[in-house]
Parts: sequence; C-alpha cells; structure tokens
Amino acid sequence: MTAVDPRPTGEQVDLAGQRRRPARHVVASYIALTKPRIIELLLVTTVPTMILAAGGLPSWWLVLATVLGGYLAAGGANALNMYLDRDIDRLMARTGHRPLVTGEVSPRGALVFGMVLATVSVVWFLITTNALAALLTAMAIAMYVVGYTMLLKRRTPQNIVWGGAAGCMQILIGWAAVTGSLTWAPAVLFLVVFFWTPPHYWPLSLRFKDDYAAAGVPMLPVVASLRRVAAEILGYSWAMVAASLLLVPAAGMSAFYVVSAVLLGGAFVLEAHGLMRRVRRGDPDVKPMRLFHGSISYLALLFLAVAIDPFLPW
Repeated sequence: MTAVDPRPTGEQVDLAGQRRRPARHVVASYIALTKPRIIELLLVTTVPTMILAAGGLPSWWLVLATVLGGYLAAGGANALNMYLDRDIDRLMARTGHRPLVTGEVSPRGALVFGMVLATVSVVWFLITTNALAALLTAMAIAMYVVGYTMLLKRRTPQNIVWGGAAGCMQILIGWAAVTGSLTWAPAVLFLVVFFWTPPHYWPLSLRFKDDYAAAGVPMLPVVASLRRVAAEILGYSWAMVAASLLLVPAAGMSAFYVVSAVLLGGAFVLEAHGLMRRVRRGDPDVKPMRLFHGSISYLALLFLAVAIDPFLPW
C-alpha cells in the first residue's frame, strides 16, 4: 500500500489545518499574496508624481484613495501572478515560502482573492477619481497578469523589460487621478521607471540564476553570457539617466532637480560600469547585489527630488 504524503502543496491543501489556524495567520497568508514589499514602489513613485501633477500638495483624500487603489490593483495582480506561477514557485528557493507553495492558501482561494481585489480596484478608482485612472488601472492589471505572467515570463529573456511596463503604470494612474489627463511629464517618468527596471531586476536575477534555470524561466542571466547581461544593464542605465533629464523640459524642473538627477544618475552609471569591469576581469564574484540595492536608493531619492521641486521658490 502506497503511503500518502500528508504535507500540503499548492494543489493539495489541508483544509482542516486551515480551520485550526488563528484568524490572524490566515489574514497574513492572504496579505502575503499581494507581495507587500513590492507595493513600496507604489508609494515611492505615485505620491511624488501626484505632487508634481498638482504643482504642490494634492488633497490628502485623493492621495490616500490613489495609494489604496494602487495597492488593491497591484495586490490583486500579484495574487493572480502567484496563482499562475505556483508550479514554478515551488521549484525555486527564493519563492518556496509563498502561501500557495506551502499550502497556507488554496489555489482557488488565491484566484478568487486576486480577481476580487483587481475588480474592486478598478471600481474604486472609477468612484473616487475618474474614468481615465480606472481605465489605466485595468490596463496595468492586464499587462502584468496576461502580458507578463502568461505570455512573456516563460517565453522570452526580455520578459522583465516589457513586463516591467506594468509596474510603471501607477505613475500614469497617479497623474490621471490628479488632472484627469496625461501629458509628456508622466510619460517621461514612465520611461525613467521603464529603463530602471532591467538594471534593477537583472542583478537580482544574476544572484538567483540557478533558481530560474531550475524552474525553466528564461531570464536573461540564464540564457545569455555574463558579459551580455552586464552590457545590457549598462545600456539601460544610461537610457534611464537620459530619460530622467528629459523631465526638465517636459515639466519645467528647477536646478535642484537637475543637480539631483545628474548626481544620482552619475552614481548609478558608475556602479553599472563597475559591474561591467568586474565581469571583464573575470572576478569570481561580480557583486550584482550592490547595483540591486543601489537601484532602490536611486529611485527613492530621484522621486524625492521630484516631490520637493514644486515647493522651491525658483
């Protein structure tokens, strides 16, 4: 007689065990589906964009409504991403703790939860802001769930490039929430984050290359040479800095922003060049996480400069 493994998987959940768990544990498992750490990107980019759009502080209610709606949209898309990727998540050490892998949440529960959050987010934006923000929200969810997760992630090494565009949509949503329209300024900020995404994510992919290879996900570091990865990171880094300077004519930014963008961009590009030098020398450890952590600081400080600029007297 064959023994049955009693441990839960993404497809086989111990429902009795779920009923015995404290309510706060169940809630924490569902919150984990929303990838709360990724939501921090929304705060870093959305609020400064709204301040720039308003030329000062927009109403606190509008900011709270937009951030909450953005969290619901991103959380729903992330839950659906985990539902669709549960088969490969259990193959990678980095994602092996996710609720669908450990069995803390059932696949059906995650699917329903993600669909509800996504739907509520669009309705929320329609009620609290305007139709354009709601439409952009629906587009962002579709881009991440369908475009990135279902179509690109397992098929092309450029997955994070085009899939990363979904993460840039919150900038357009924040601007639309304030003004009800779009101009060149949010388009430029969109490009900044779009070009920032590969040099932010590919160093992390280098760190977890074996994980992606085991799961059959063709991230660029899995299918390309280390030199090519470093070269593409460098190219996107320069494009990102150029895009950040385009905001000066697009939004009439002051010298404060110009100096901030140049100094921050210079530091970012120097680190990207450092990665390339270490690759060319054949260093056993090219230290990709230095650029990964530096990219987070770069984006936060650049958008802080965007938020400060409208309040300056010149």
